[in-house]
Amino acid sequence: MRTPRHWYRTPGLLSALLSPLGALYAMGTARRLAAGPRASVGVPVICVGNLTAGGTGKTPLVMALAGRLPGVHIVSRGYGGTLTGPTRVDPANHTADQTGDEPLLLAAFAPTWIAADRAAGARAAVEAGATAILLDDGFQNPALAHDLSILAIDAARGFGNGRVIPAGPLREPLATGLARADLAVAIGPARRGFADRWTHDLPLLTADLTPLPTGMPITGAPVLAFAGIGAPEKFFATLRALGADIRRQVALADHQPLPAALMTRLEAEAKAIGALLVTTEKDAVRLPPGFRQKVTTIPVRLTFDDPAALDPWLEKLA
Repeated sequence: MRTPRHWYRTPGLLSALLSPLGALYAMGTARRLAAGPRASVGVPVICVGNLTAGGTGKTPLVMALAGRLPGVHIVSRGYGGTLTGPTRVDPANHTADQTGDEPLLLAAFAPTWIAADRAAGARAAVEAGATAILLDDGFQNPALAHDLSILAIDAARGFGNGRVIPAGPLREPLATGLARADLAVAIGPARRGFADRWTHDLPLLTADLTPLPTGMPITGAPVLAFAGIGAPEKFFATLRALGADIRRQVALADHQPLPAALMTRLEAEAKAIGALLVTTEKDAVRLPPGFRQKVTTIPVRLTFDDPAALDPWLEKLA
């Protein structure tokens, strides 16, 4: 889905009209979370989630944590894929259609499992040798007990109008969600201002997304940029910050398939305006094989402002 405009505006008539549905959505989430008890799998479970729908930087945060947790395996629902698992992702043989785009990307950073049943996925990972579980997007899932729950927050958009889906972007009421978390990470260029306004008791760290060098020069290059992520505008802003000359930008729905017909059209448009085709790392794993060498990928990595501030939280898990 694409982000509704009213989510990040001052609450108005539309949000008010949708608020009863938001209350029902919140009740459904609370009822699901109350089901239990949650399973324990004998190793630490670190959950990375968010309180809002759409892109918050959760996937780069999972990548960053995977690099700091020896022996960790990632467990994901595999949104958008056909596999229900538990299945260990094999980048050499699986496709994004099977696993979803995020697990296929995450598998490059740590062993990654697809599991509609998160507890079954965690048990499979432990049987395969995992000494810790990194649960991707599991904050509103009741299957597993969490030893550490971390929320990713888009510092620029925050919590939007503060209302629950569909009246706003929240997956559950703000106070309820913050009370269940151990730690939050505000991500993006607006993080310092966001941290200055932070009034909640929940500890808050700050981080930014840093583009990695690519084999293709981007500064000054004319580009046709496309992105099917939660917040495509953030990718376009990154390209501008790199000095790219964006001739056309195409915002797709989050996880939107990239069939050959769509890519052929975008390729023709790029040629017509003399531009490079450029996309995100997450979109790149959904490209048809014939287009993977035709599209420039811009990978980003999460960098903490104070990397040592995370150490005490991870040391508790040892």
